[in-house]
Amino acid sequence: MKVITTSEVEALVKSNTPIHMIDVREEEEAAEGMIPNATNIPLGLIEDKLDELDKSKEYIIICRSGNRSSMAAAILENNGYNVRNMTGGMLHYKGKTV
Repeated sequence: MKVITTSEVEALVKSNTPIHMIDVREEEEAAEGMIPNATNIPLGLIEDKLDELDKSKEYIIICRSGNRSSMAAAILENNGYNVRNMTGGMLHYKGKTV
């Protein structure tokens, strides 16, 4: 599984590089603060939303600590998606949130 650090994600966000992020935390958790432009799809709904994702894009998968995002990344990889798991999750993310 490919990974990306929180500081690498923060640098991409600051540089306005077009990136696609999926936050797999529950809605209540995500409401406490998400990385700008991330899409919230709780882990339990990932398989139901596969047809809404584009296999030609790379997705950065985010959660609170990196555990649920690694599970979601595995599901997506097994279905042919290009993903990177953000290690450390939102607990270690120091950038701006909305």
